[in-house]
Amino acid sequence: MALEFPVIDPIIFSVGPLSVRWYGLMYLIGFAFAMWFANRQAAKPNSGWTKDQVGDFLFYGMLGVILGGRIGYVLFYQFSYFIENPLYLFRIDQGGMSFHGGTLGVITTVVIFAWTRKKSILQVGDFVAPLVPVGLLAGRIGNFINGELWGRVSDVPWAMVFPTGGPLARHPSQLYEAFFEGLVLFLILQWFIKKPRPAGSVAGVFLLGYGTFRFCIEYFRQPDAQLGLFADFISMGQILSLPMIVGGLGLLIWAYKQAPQKTAVKG
Repeated sequence: MALEFPVIDPIIFSVGPLSVRWYGLMYLIGFAFAMWFANRQAAKPNSGWTKDQVGDFLFYGMLGVILGGRIGYVLFYQFSYFIENPLYLFRIDQGGMSFHGGTLGVITTVVIFAWTRKKSILQVGDFVAPLVPVGLLAGRIGNFINGELWGRVSDVPWAMVFPTGGPLARHPSQLYEAFFEGLVLFLILQWFIKKPRPAGSVAGVFLLGYGTFRFCIEYFRQPDAQLGLFADFISMGQILSLPMIVGGLGLLIWAYKQAPQKTAVKG
């Protein structure tokens, strides 16, 4: 027995040639939350941020997510096809975004923004990290509604038969990612930022948390058909998550060695 997949039209409504899709709405929800939460944090005393700075960063950060996500997907998951068809990079109508690529895009934005605004890269990273998980949650729900990025074949009671996944029931891995990479990681970061901590540690917790959750959930997610498993053991998503785990752990260790708890910031 398997749960019935709740088929939902990916298009919410259309006006002439313009269609509003659930997936696009999820991106909008993630961005709206990021703007609200960032302005809320910036309004706190001694935050070091102004409303204009928040708006500027979110604009360029969104560009970083889109450009990095698309370039990352093409290079990480469709490189052979891209070599044969270079214009595929611009075929966003065919879909394809990579969170790891989007992360690199945001990191690039953080570095450039910190340099041009004379801010600490670590402090900017700490400010940005808590904004991300809700966007992840919304995006994975969008993947679920689209019936894409489904999991591996399974006989667990909550397995589903996806319209594009063949006749066998599969893990709803999009919902696993929404829960752990989105909700759970958000709650962890909310708990952590309320404690005294050194600069860079919030970004470290985010990198470590996301990398760990994604690495584990990849065991339930169907590997990309064009790549499969490397050495019949590890997926591309896991390979890309390992640097996040190592980098996040290294950043945490470095941050606490540089700044003792008693001198750490709070709030």
